[in-house]
Amino acid sequence: MNRGIQHIFSDVAHTYELVNHVLTFGLDALCRRKAAKLAAAGDGTRWLDVCCGTGEMAVCLRNVAGKKTMIAATDFCFPMIRKAARKPEASGIVFTLADAQALPFRDMTFDLITLSFATRNINVSRVSLLQCVGEFYRILKPGGRFVSLETSQPPSRFVRRLFHMYVRLVVQRLGQIISGSRAGYAYLAHTIPRFYGADELANVIRQAGFAEVTFDSMFSGLAAIHKAVR
Repeated sequence: MNRGIQHIFSDVAHTYELVNHVLTFGLDALCRRKAAKLAAAGDGTRWLDVCCGTGEMAVCLRNVAGKKTMIAATDFCFPMIRKAARKPEASGIVFTLADAQALPFRDMTFDLITLSFATRNINVSRVSLLQCVGEFYRILKPGGRFVSLETSQPPSRFVRRLFHMYVRLVVQRLGQIISGSRAGYAYLAHTIPRFYGADELANVIRQAGFAEVTFDSMFSGLAAIHKAVR
């Protein structure tokens, strides 16, 4: 567990959703709904959202799940989990405080694992990212699905430069103003331009043991939804 990152997310929990919606013009919510629909297109009734934050993806899963589906959600930041669990629309979701590198579940427990806008945060190093994705592999049943929604690197150099400029000039400054946290959005502005492109993240997922790894790019490559099968 990275204590520095944990502290950052504890500090911004109270404004986290608002800042995300403002900075993405609401597109983050649209992406989560799309990812949830793609994730739900499969068998199984035991679903887990990892690094759930304030529970937005878990709620999206709840909205597309069948009545017999059990949805669990984990995060390593208590203020985030507390805010998620207090949402009326999160009723029935089981929240657990847990580190993505050492999840408290038995092997082959879940049919689906989702991760939304958090892959960058577990990418302290490539080794750390592989360890986390390996944990997802461990607790998925054979044939289970892993779905990751994350910012990406646009293939177009021009679009990529505009994106990085927006992150540096707008995301960092406006995020700091709204949240009151200088460290939180300095961290965000640092990680987004340095994260993997969609092809490279697909390679990391394969390296962790997954098969049938594919991805859907959105908004000229600003984000991508990766899908994989154990």
